[in-house]
Amino acid sequence: MLTWHDYTVENAHQVFEQCKDAQASYWGMKELPLPMEQMQQLYAYMKSCGKTTILEVVAYTEEEGLAGARKAVACGCDILMGTKYADSINDYCKAHGLKYMPFVGEITDRPSVLKGEIEDLIREARECIDKGVYGINLLGYRYVGDSMALHKAFMQEIEAPVCLAGSINSYKRLDEIKELSPWSFTIGSAFFEKRFGETIAEQIDRVCSYIQQP
Repeated sequence: MLTWHDYTVENAHQVFEQCKDAQASYWGMKELPLPMEQMQQLYAYMKSCGKTTILEVVAYTEEEGLAGARKAVACGCDILMGTKYADSINDYCKAHGLKYMPFVGEITDRPSVLKGEIEDLIREARECIDKGVYGINLLGYRYVGDSMALHKAFMQEIEAPVCLAGSINSYKRLDEIKELSPWSFTIGSAFFEKRFGETIAEQIDRVCSYIQQP
């Protein structure tokens, strides 16, 4: 993710240009603060480089979520992550061929904080899946409770794709991800903070290689 503290970095195009040949094939950003024209140009360039594209919307009202979905479609994205689930957002994504992966739980602030009982998060995820969403965007490491207990229960109970998003910033957490084996996970701020090396391209390749190791 071309993001730092849940906002897209201003030099996102330059960063992608430097990293387009790194191992990551999925690329995305947040809905703020780049102007729409810049977002459209960057997403088009990502697609021309063969990338699967994602917009993650850190917004919690139905109105903001639907605006984010419209933005994702206007940018030609493949996946919409984030927003709190709403039928209107789900219907819009279905109508426009956009894969929808909403948040679950009580989410506040930016960077996001996740609250809720584990059983309630799983029940909410199942309800979303029953309504036809592609998968779930789980802010596991932003959880105020026992993150690993949440992760293990969620991965065991939810059969749809789960993206583990937010605050993956250490090899310890990469080891946990290898054990959990979610459908995907995101890293943004940690790359800009050089948690896995120096250049972002180097860090992407290092993380990808580490995850692929037995």
